[in-house]
Amino acid sequence: MKIKVTSLLVDDQEKALAFYTEVLGFVKKTEVPLGEHKWLTVVSGEERDGVELLLEPMAFEPARVYQKALFDAGIPLTAFNVDDVQLDYERLIKLGVVFSMKPTRMSPVTLAVFDDTCGNNIQLVQV
Repeated sequence: MKIKVTSLLVDDQEKALAFYTEVLGFVKKTEVPLGEHKWLTVVSGEERDGVELLLEPMAFEPARVYQKALFDAGIPLTAFNVDDVQLDYERLIKLGVVFSMKPTRMSPVTLAVFDDTCGNNIQLVQV
């Protein structure tokens, strides 16, 4: 069993695509129109055949409630591994990304949390 696709709730797919590609550096993998929305995935530029992140539109009202509750509580919806949290933190701050948690060492990991502008807190993790 493998994980090939995981989803992330987003309030606007085009805005999410711009943020995840132009700011975070992911690469668009798949875009299939499906009526009002689309099957839209991105992958890490370092692993183009790796796990796809589906930028999932919130067409289901309970999804909005769930996403807002997590965001308001400061809970990350997902986490991305990086080699150096401090380095990525500094790079993303220069691009205007807003962090709710600066790089913090919680032995044996270092964490940081930012707002993805699409309604989610995202955690950076360095192990």
